[in-house]
Amino acid sequence: MTTRPVGRALALVLGGVLAASFALPAEAHGIKAVHPKAETRALFDDEAGGDANADDPAIWRNSADPGRSLVIATAKQGGLRVYDLDAEEVQSVPAPAGPGADDAPGRFNNVDLVHGLRVGGARADVAVVSDRGNDRLRIYRIDRDRPGGPLTDVTDPGVQPVFSADQGEINEQATAYGLATWTDRTTGRSYALVSRRSRTRIALLELVTTGSGTVDYRRVRTLDLPSSFRLPNGSTWAPCAEPGELPQVEGMVVDPANGTLYAGQEDVGIWRIKADLTGTPQLMDKVREYGVPGTYDEATEECTPGVDPGYGGTHLSADVEGLTLVNQRGGDGYLLASSQGDNRFVAYDRERDEDNEYEGAFRITAASAALDGSEVCDGAAAINAPLGDRYPKGLLVVQDGRETPGDGDREATGFKFVDLGDVINSLD
Repeated sequence: MTTRPVGRALALVLGGVLAASFALPAEAHGIKAVHPKAETRALFDDEAGGDANADDPAIWRNSADPGRSLVIATAKQGGLRVYDLDAEEVQSVPAPAGPGADDAPGRFNNVDLVHGLRVGGARADVAVVSDRGNDRLRIYRIDRDRPGGPLTDVTDPGVQPVFSADQGEINEQATAYGLATWTDRTTGRSYALVSRRSRTRIALLELVTTGSGTVDYRRVRTLDLPSSFRLPNGSTWAPCAEPGELPQVEGMVVDPANGTLYAGQEDVGIWRIKADLTGTPQLMDKVREYGVPGTYDEATEECTPGVDPGYGGTHLSADVEGLTLVNQRGGDGYLLASSQGDNRFVAYDRERDEDNEYEGAFRITAASAALDGSEVCDGAAAINAPLGDRYPKGLLVVQDGRETPGDGDREATGFKFVDLGDVINSLD
């Protein structure tokens, strides 16, 4: 999620005319609503709440006992939270502190899983986390029945910053941000693809296990996405932002079947890239605000949009956030994207041969007065496999950026658990 208000302010102002229509029931616009079955307890981003702010989830399937599967989720400065399928917390893992009292503290941003990584001479599933505060990756071994909690930190003590040259640069926080994992089926090697906050760079890092049973990583290559764009009228456009900031990427996912990375550049759209970061990226879809000029106001720290030239897309409203895949037989399925500006989830055909055709959209709305929906969603994760009696048709977990009811004036966030069968039915 972009902590600065610029992109969202631009989208909200530009979308003022549409606000009334979006307030109507989703079904009135051909967009169906699905309802969550469970939610986690609210997290609060203040001292009393441990500076916890829900962001990005991953779903670990317990192959031996699917009903005892887990959701591993980031809480930024609050570290990691591990939940069971009832959305009850089973473990809390703190983010590591900075090296000095005046240095940035650890801040866990995104998480993804690697299955069957060789750690300490045995195969294990691990959770890989981007620590934005320290500009490093953290790796946790998953053992459902380990006393004290299922996660064990196996990060090598000598891991180096992903992007920064020194601690001073780390403290500027142009650091490791979005994250997706990928295991190359040809070589069996596992990687993390990591984006850089406030920049357009993505790094490919190979995960390397050590003889001492820890996990390190090494940089393979980087790729810089464009920060400005040539429009059909011959002008050049860049998304309005705070001076010095470029249009960043956060939401990412790799299709394991063909090694395609989908990367959401928040104020631009969704890119399709080879996961090894070779070749030429393709802009698969654009946000509606693409091409709209904006003027940054330092006093309000917001952008005032100009006239829309009409070059944007029709499905996504900035920011583009959490991306996840719904895999189905025969290579079919969906790429889901959080369209944060209008609180929708947009579905595309998973198959590249179909040019990732738009398939529909849905909203996650309140199931009851006590179980609300999801708004301004950051992260999402889906698994299309049975998870016991509670989710026999799979599970979708999404972040809720406006958890309600909250606690007075405290900002509250959390995660919603949705029956994936309901989502697929809504799209079908």
